[in-house]
Amino acid sequence: MHKFDIDLKNISKIEGHTHLEAKVRGGKVQSCKLKITEGKRFFREAVIGKSYKTVGQTMSRICGTCSSAHALGSIEAVEKALGIKVSRQTILLRNLLSNAGHLRDHAMHLYFFCLPDILGFDSVLDFDENNKEQHELIHDALDVKEAGNVLCAIVGGRAVHPPNAVVGGFSKFPKKKDLLKAKEKLEECRDKIIKIIDVFHKRDEKFNRKINYAGLINKDYNFLEGKIKTSEGVIIGEKDYDKHLQEVVLPYSSAEGAKWKGKDFMVGALARINVNKESLHKKTQKDVKEYLKEFPSDNIFHNNLAQAIECLHIIDSSIDMIDKVKDSKKEKPAEPKIEDKDYEGVGVVEAPRGTLYYKIKIDGRGIVTDCDLCIPTQQNIIHMEKGIAKYIESMLDEKSKNEISMGVEKMIRAYDPCMSCATHFLKIDWI
Repeated sequence: MHKFDIDLKNISKIEGHTHLEAKVRGGKVQSCKLKITEGKRFFREAVIGKSYKTVGQTMSRICGTCSSAHALGSIEAVEKALGIKVSRQTILLRNLLSNAGHLRDHAMHLYFFCLPDILGFDSVLDFDENNKEQHELIHDALDVKEAGNVLCAIVGGRAVHPPNAVVGGFSKFPKKKDLLKAKEKLEECRDKIIKIIDVFHKRDEKFNRKINYAGLINKDYNFLEGKIKTSEGVIIGEKDYDKHLQEVVLPYSSAEGAKWKGKDFMVGALARINVNKESLHKKTQKDVKEYLKEFPSDNIFHNNLAQAIECLHIIDSSIDMIDKVKDSKKEKPAEPKIEDKDYEGVGVVEAPRGTLYYKIKIDGRGIVTDCDLCIPTQQNIIHMEKGIAKYIESMLDEKSKNEISMGVEKMIRAYDPCMSCATHFLKIDWI
């Protein structure tokens, strides 16, 4: 067990194509590489030379599950560059749209990808429909995911790649009856979310690794505004992110990695809860008081618990926001006054899987001249590699090869690196 290679080919349940190779020698993992083989899709180049007004809709196409985050992050960068100030109503609607995307994405990951691990199944399709608990959990999953989709469609105009969010505001506005319908669905999901929080709190897997966490902080735990804080106590403004975050070329991968001040770090739900749990909705804090005692946590498997707690916060905060915007009025998107000079803006939002950065440059004609972005999974790659290596080492003396492979599989799911909906996660060839 102290001398073997792991070759995880064609990993599924992620966005794109990835292999994992690990070499174990003398009880140590000598190398652990996530080889991202997804071809370049040139979204950055797609907006260069185009009007700033096209950025949001173009960049939302990067990802189906995270489309709202990419739209809102790139729109924020444009608005910061051009000095566009949006209304309070726009801010509330954007937060609702962001909440909807997070709720839908977390529900898919927790119920359909991770829950089978906890209950001992390969897939939700293997659940026993005659088992009351399993039957209810499946229906809970569908209800929670639907609530996110409905809210996204009502506010954004579509469940995926929402067209209503534009530079300066919204092109269309939700109707009161539709918002109240969404509120009702959210209220119906609240007890279901508390149930799944308890399920993930009781899971057996545990692996602690001290690491630096980074995420947005603010007074109401929203995903769109604030300053960047790390668990080491550093707090910076959004525009200064690139003074701390460095993108790193991985020669064996088509995706870059990232480091924070030269070291690996982590973003995502676990990071957000670790640095900003005091800002969760008061009702959420009251009902998950015992679970929140786990945080701050260095247990990577608590990332899923953190996602579940975020779902409850999303329910509570969205209900409050709907009450504030249910009588929303039509507003014309704010227009910039563009002068003959160069502009640059930074947009930072929390996507479901972590902090998403956009830096966009625009010329005096309103044309995009440069676009740079750093996505959450990119920031987590190096941390994932090191964490997987240490996790393998921790299992060498006690676990069989099959148990190690399943453990690695569950850990990667805990990180939630932009997974898709494939049933089987990976195939392991032990050499």
